[in-house]
Amino acid sequence: MQSAPDVVFSKGYAARMALPDNLRTLLTATGPSGYETAPANAFAELCRTFSSDVEIDVMGSVTARVPGTGGGRSLALVGHIDEIGLIVTHISDEGFLHFIGVGGWDPIILVGQRVTVSTKDGEGAGIVGRKPIHLLSPDERKKVPEMKDLHIDIGAADGDDARSVVRVGDVAVISGEPLEVRSGRVASRSMDNRLGCYVAMEATRLVAEAGGAAGDVIAVAAVQEEITFGGARTIAHRLQPDAAIVIDVTHATDAPGIDEKELGKHHMGSGPVIERGSVLHPRISELLLDTAAGKDIPHTVAASAGRTGTDADAIHFSRDGVPTGVVSLPLRYMHSPVELVQIED
Repeated sequence: MQSAPDVVFSKGYAARMALPDNLRTLLTATGPSGYETAPANAFAELCRTFSSDVEIDVMGSVTARVPGTGGGRSLALVGHIDEIGLIVTHISDEGFLHFIGVGGWDPIILVGQRVTVSTKDGEGAGIVGRKPIHLLSPDERKKVPEMKDLHIDIGAADGDDARSVVRVGDVAVISGEPLEVRSGRVASRSMDNRLGCYVAMEATRLVAEAGGAAGDVIAVAAVQEEITFGGARTIAHRLQPDAAIVIDVTHATDAPGIDEKELGKHHMGSGPVIERGSVLHPRISELLLDTAAGKDIPHTVAASAGRTGTDADAIHFSRDGVPTGVVSLPLRYMHSPVELVQIED
């Protein structure tokens, strides 16, 4: 009898790192920018296992504080809890949902995807439809689809049926469970950036288990990074941390078509990426580099000029300024339902 594909793929390979349960919990919660309640609540509940000071602010961002033991400086560890998604702009009389993107999308990724639609009464299933290839004209076949050419089909009989369950302003994300593949690698939607939130949470938990640090350490799950940096702006204003480290994802450069001369050499499995750049405080970057070298932590170094594309761009100039650093995780296929990372990184 022929072996199943998963048996064939695992033959001769033992060093497998499973997806941590807490990370799975964060990845599978539905929460595009501005609608992050589910993943934010999940983050808060996980943090309550090690912190008695967990807060959700008016924007929806979550903080979990481990008090300092020696009057030292406070440090915020910041991930963003939102993900890219879709928002319904029109419901046709035929029952189809038309939408625009929340965050940055390559529309071709959406064609044929299953989606989860969040409504006031709960979540429902849908699919992203497009005119079948058989009906496309020769010119249409040569063009990349635009979002205006797509729709969500929830199986509604007509517009009234669709409007009875979905409203304009409801949001959707691509459906799918995390997929563990070879080499301790996992693919999932929302790795960008539930992964950063998970790292911030785990680092803060380890500080708590060690009895605390000299100053407060605060795990942050910030909202709205993909659209406005709104959560990072307001959190930095409210917390007034003495320093911040933003944890996000960056492009793994060991995939086809990526120019290492432009982005640097950041392969999956090479460890976290410590960034140096114009909006990052040089002392924070040096401390991160010194720590990695002193602890023999595999890592690579990236450079940025002008902006990092992360919450650091908002945090560093909050109030009188916050010394900020960035640590990123190499990730393939960013802003897709199959964002791929190596868990050991």
